[in-house]
Amino acid sequence: MADSENTELDESLLDSDETAAEGEEQPQRLELEVKIENRGTCERHITVTVPREDIERYYDKEFSDIMPEAQIPGFRPGRAPRKLVESRFRKEVAGKVKSQLLMDSLGQIHEEQQISAISEPDLDLDAVEMPDQGPMTFEFNLEVRPEFNVPKWKGLKIEKPVHEITAADVDDTLRRILEKRGKLAPFDGPAEPGDYVTVNLTFKDGDRVLSSANEEVIRLRPVLSFRDGKIEQFDKLMAGVRAGESRTAETEVSADAPTFDLRGKTVTAVFEVLEVKKLKLPELNAELLDELGGFQLEADLRDAIEDQLARKLDYERHQRARAQITAALTEAATWELPPKMLERQSHRELERAVMEYRRSGFTDDEIDAHANDLRQNSYVSTAKALKEHFILERIAEDEKIDIEERDYDAEIKLIAAQLGESARRVRSKLEKAGNMDVLRNQIVERKVVDLILAHASFKEVPFEFETTVAEAIDQALSGPTHGDIPEAKPEPQREELKPGYERS
Repeated sequence: MADSENTELDESLLDSDETAAEGEEQPQRLELEVKIENRGTCERHITVTVPREDIERYYDKEFSDIMPEAQIPGFRPGRAPRKLVESRFRKEVAGKVKSQLLMDSLGQIHEEQQISAISEPDLDLDAVEMPDQGPMTFEFNLEVRPEFNVPKWKGLKIEKPVHEITAADVDDTLRRILEKRGKLAPFDGPAEPGDYVTVNLTFKDGDRVLSSANEEVIRLRPVLSFRDGKIEQFDKLMAGVRAGESRTAETEVSADAPTFDLRGKTVTAVFEVLEVKKLKLPELNAELLDELGGFQLEADLRDAIEDQLARKLDYERHQRARAQITAALTEAATWELPPKMLERQSHRELERAVMEYRRSGFTDDEIDAHANDLRQNSYVSTAKALKEHFILERIAEDEKIDIEERDYDAEIKLIAAQLGESARRVRSKLEKAGNMDVLRNQIVERKVVDLILAHASFKEVPFEFETTVAEAIDQALSGPTHGDIPEAKPEPQREELKPGYERS
């Protein structure tokens, strides 16, 4: 946050050597008049009036700064009378004074009003007028965290999944790793579940074509997942199909699809089969072991897989515990969240979830399927996630939980290991995409959940690893969409208006 300086100083002091010795002046508080209007659970409309005295004080500082070098015809640089300099440069410094007043006003409001902002102020800088006389008034909308009483979180009863990782678990994961590096061979016969088909895919609303994709390679699994819908029993639908044949299915467009007039509507999917293929697994030789991670022996690879499964088990335990914790904590959170907030935050929640899957050892196929599920219920899942975040963040503040640089390092290292990239490269991607705050929230929330678990009692329940049942493809029933996972575009930043406000 930029601070204003006290400029009500005698000019002789500005020229003296005593200024440097005394150090910098403390920021002088603005005499703001602030009116806050409640426009909903998470919305505030704020009107700010800056008195003329503060405006002139900021002008005075700017003129004092330019006096030593001000060039006025007929005078040597820095020798022109102050009133003449003020008259000559007033319009030129007005923009800077306005920007500084806005920045300092926002920073002071953030500190003094104790507003738990979750977005940057919705303020149009160009629309704010700098008056020649009288006070300056500006207004803006701000999204804030809802006000609520922190629910009781100590002494919760939590079910804890337990599972002993077996050789069969490792075998199943190893097989899926090898499948990723297998080769597809054409097959002149009927397709079976688990086989692959190359299809021309068309989605229709009656006779109207909504979208299409040519030569899409799809594996026959129980569920075919799209960005905005899914087809159940897909493997049964396509069982026995041969090259040159077509299959048709009807499915419903999700309620959160980008195309409003198609939400909840039943559309037709047509699969024109071009080819059936069988997957041939590669031999696990020394070359492939090295490619998979520099392993010398198959035993080393299996040990690494077991570690990965242990991370997934930890993730499942944490997520199930979190689900039980947040269900208890959000039981009374009946407040409604603004649709615009849900729309804006839905992509960020998707990014957070994908990051969590990455660091927990999930495969790309599993992540894609989970991501499509979140897209199909984006508003519901986002509203749930935001309520959880608000409550967990409040507990973190009350318990003074924060994170250190080593927490970021550890998290990024896990994500990098799963992606097979360097930690430095992953951090660079996160910073470039503006996702470090997403990572920060993820870490804080996990720490709060761990604190709650430290005060909970447990009941062990059996657990089995989920087998992949969904084939996810990056297509939409309702038409072309934009945006890939996990790379996301950062939100646009407003010009120099970030005095401490955070986004959730």
